[in-house]
Amino acid sequence: MSRIGKSPIPIPDKVSVSLNGLDVTVKGPKGELSRTLPDGVDIAQDGNVLVVTPSSTSRRSRERHGLCRTLVANMVEGVSQGYTRKLEIVGVGYRAAVQGKKLVVSAGYSHQVEMLPPDGITFAVENNTNVFVSGADKELVGNEAAKVRAIRPPEPYKGKGIKYEGERILRKAGKTGKK
Repeated sequence: MSRIGKSPIPIPDKVSVSLNGLDVTVKGPKGELSRTLPDGVDIAQDGNVLVVTPSSTSRRSRERHGLCRTLVANMVEGVSQGYTRKLEIVGVGYRAAVQGKKLVVSAGYSHQVEMLPPDGITFAVENNTNVFVSGADKELVGNEAAKVRAIRPPEPYKGKGIKYEGERILRKAGKTGKK
């Protein structure tokens, strides 16, 4: 049995959970998330705690047990606290700004790259070089941060580009001169 799946999910105050078979809907101060869990697991609410259990002893049920527990726990945490990914822009002339809801990035191209956030995601910029991607859905926040990073991934020679906070860029030695 999954060690992660065994642990119950505490439901904080101000968060309400509704279960309809395998459909889970979580509402909180940061928004509302819903997801349909795959077959092979059962979910039950005991007071302020959610418990995910495998529906049988089959391999498929045991595989999905920990995954489903983590997905539901991420939904509960997302609607109560939210998620944020920070990206750093490194390079001379590389900068970002928010215009309305759009994120506008100047990353060394002949044009500026504009990104419109999907519903539930917000962009924020600090000091023209730090971009914050925030939202309630952990998966969506991570995907949007990856799209921003893909505008100009960091290169290994000078380290210029857009990187996650704390990401280490493996550096390469440049060319050596002729003798």
